Amino acid sequence: MRTAIDSSVLLLILKRQTGWQRWRASLEQAASEGPLLICPVVFAECSTGFDSSDTALRRFDALQFQFDAILPEAAFLAGQTFLRYRREGGPRLHLIPDFLIAAHASIQADRLAAVDRGYLRRYFGSLPLLA
Repeated sequence: MRTAIDSSVLLLILKRQTGWQRWRASLEQAASEGPLLICPVVFAECSTGFDSSDTALRRFDALQFQFDAILPEAAFLAGQTFLRYRREGGPRLHLIPDFLIAAHASIQADRLAAVDRGYLRRYFGSLPLLA
């Protein structure tokens, strides 16, 4: 069972914000079932507090997260879903990076660990969430 990690969860853990311990326990359980994946968008959003990519990679490795590139099929799904979102009047509250993360999980993982912000259930309804 491959679990993709959303920035919302990784930032909670890195910053030790409210609920981080529950998330860490959930991800430890998920890691016993299969790899924990972070896509380039999550890496970019969550690596800003590190002094180098190597430092960020070491920290993410220590958390058992594996870097996983976004396949063209996932990028295409993100673009098409974002287009639908905008055509349906979706505000610029959610931008293409949010859709890339969810599409990566839809195509390249079995579920997404995320703090659900509503659009996930609406636009990626068949994607199981670890919430």
